[in-house]
Amino acid sequence: METEQTRMMQPPTQSPTQAQWIDICALDDLPVLGARVVERKVGGNIAIFRNASDGVFALLDRCPHKGGPLSQGIVFGERVACPLHNWSIGLVDGIVAPPDEGCTTAFAVRVDAGRVYLDGQQVRSPGQAVAPDVPTNVMAA
Repeated sequence: METEQTRMMQPPTQSPTQAQWIDICALDDLPVLGARVVERKVGGNIAIFRNASDGVFALLDRCPHKGGPLSQGIVFGERVACPLHNWSIGLVDGIVAPPDEGCTTAFAVRVDAGRVYLDGQQVRSPGQAVAPDVPTNVMAA
């Protein structure tokens, strides 16, 4: 399984008061209608998805129902179907579609100059924390 170690960086367009973004991968590294996983030591892994319209989204890689790996689910529109019990989770907000109930954490993501970034402050926030000096890896889902 191929991995790419990420690095901390601030895109040149950011002011010092804005969030520090983590360079995750090239947009082309995300398969259309697929996902990649960002491994974290603490707080659970993050799944980064790409839909058919080249929209990029990031969710905690855990279904709120039974903990299924959302990165292994089927991406359709702006939703992902959990591979365990087919729960439909919104890629934008992490909210489960009715009649089911629940949600998973959604992470801020941006694409700039063909690179995918996650909000570093959100990735390290309490409850989803990873120490600043802990390497984060991207791997194929």
